[in-house]
Amino acid sequence: MTERKQNEAKKARQDKRQKQGLSEKAPRPKQLDNLSEPPLTIEEIIVVEGKDDTRRLQEVLDVDTIETIGSAINDEILDQISHAQETRGVIVFTDPDFSGEKIRKTIMEVVPDAKHAFLSRGQAAPSRSKGSLGVEHASDEAILEALRKVVTPTSALEAVAEPEIPRQTLMEYGLIAGTGAKIRREKLGDLLRIGYTNSKQLEKRLKMFRITEAELAAAMEQVKQELGE
Repeated sequence: MTERKQNEAKKARQDKRQKQGLSEKAPRPKQLDNLSEPPLTIEEIIVVEGKDDTRRLQEVLDVDTIETIGSAINDEILDQISHAQETRGVIVFTDPDFSGEKIRKTIMEVVPDAKHAFLSRGQAAPSRSKGSLGVEHASDEAILEALRKVVTPTSALEAVAEPEIPRQTLMEYGLIAGTGAKIRREKLGDLLRIGYTNSKQLEKRLKMFRITEAELAAAMEQVKQELGE
């Protein structure tokens, strides 16, 4: 193929990506030499918040992204995400903060079967004391771990069959109210990879991600150890 035809083919691919609403793809990254696990291949399109997140992910993996451009997602971007779910599947990978959770909630209402990847707040913390939490701050290992452990919410039909963890159990664990409830929920969300929730969201999120009482009990043992309770 001549250089001219190569350039024309490259331009055609870029135009197609732009039409699909995908972000510009960075050059394929070099393999990470220190990884003990096999290289990760991502078929799904990853939904992130902005260009910095796209850049960071493409430093680690060969991936396509859709950027929400903040927490106020417009209908055009939601349509792109819906189409991406139908064609290749979607992984929602937003920042572990209020805005990131708001984005997840919005997408879950439109694309309830989308997959989700989570970072803990510690993994997403900026290296400097100032700055907000973000996927762009995470290490290569944290990003790969999050994408290897994606979770999918239950469907509405499956959710009916899932046993619900009693609210009384959550209260006994000190997750609903009282001193320290917020920090317990934060640590629990990191361990179970369901994200941070407030007290009203917790019951729904546990059921949505199929968390059993046994899994909750094991995670809460670790939470208690970390908090010295």
